[in-house]
Amino acid sequence: MCRHLAYVGPPVTLASLVLEPAHSLLRQSFAPADMRGGGTINADGFGAGWYPEPGGPAARYRSAHPMWSDASFAAVAAATRSGGVLAAARSATVGMPFIETAAAPFVEGRWLFSHNGVIRGWPHSVAALAAALPVTDLLTLDAPTDAALLWALVRHRLRAGADPGEALAGVVTDVAAVAPESRLNLLLTDGTGIWATAWYHALSVRTDDWSALVASEPFDDDPGWRPVPDRHLVTAVPGFHRCIPLVATPAPAAAPTTQGVR
Repeated sequence: MCRHLAYVGPPVTLASLVLEPAHSLLRQSFAPADMRGGGTINADGFGAGWYPEPGGPAARYRSAHPMWSDASFAAVAAATRSGGVLAAARSATVGMPFIETAAAPFVEGRWLFSHNGVIRGWPHSVAALAAALPVTDLLTLDAPTDAALLWALVRHRLRAGADPGEALAGVVTDVAAVAPESRLNLLLTDGTGIWATAWYHALSVRTDDWSALVASEPFDDDPGWRPVPDRHLVTAVPGFHRCIPLVATPAPAAAPTTQGVR
């Protein structure tokens, strides 16, 4: 089901967030604490995104291999500092490809995005939502996966000028309406703020005067971590966070039929 985290605050090394904490994303890749029945390890690729210049476009590192097997990333992470980071370790859904481009984060400009979960009934359940996207967006998906489609749906709303939280909330409730029991923990950052949803999966938030963190699992024993309630949207910036309930929209009614009517 994947594990992910996002950070905004004073520049820190990627290693200090992803590799070094006692329950880091690296450890969660082979010993997660709260998968809620969604798998046992997260060994099907990983990625990290960050901002080389404040306010500039994001950079990204992705791999199809387990995080613990990539010595090159460890060197990059120790030498790279940023005030905004999004990183993820992947547990691929059965039937979806094990390729580098399927790993989060997904990126466009300053946006970094990740999905922790699964769309039930994929791909048929969300075919109508996908059909509403521009054809070029579908032809240029990073990978034929539910996460890549979710990113395309969120990105389409962002391009249209939607507020980031509204974009996530709208996509989650639309998908939940047509694919019940999907797990839809979405995570988005622009390097200054963090927006995320908790929908049938674990999520925690920690803020202080200088920084904000949102993660699938707390990576240390800091008492400031708070669980995000299920079916909530969390918005976090340094010094502040809030959680807002998400309300699922009803599924479209079935078309009337006259079969068997006399």
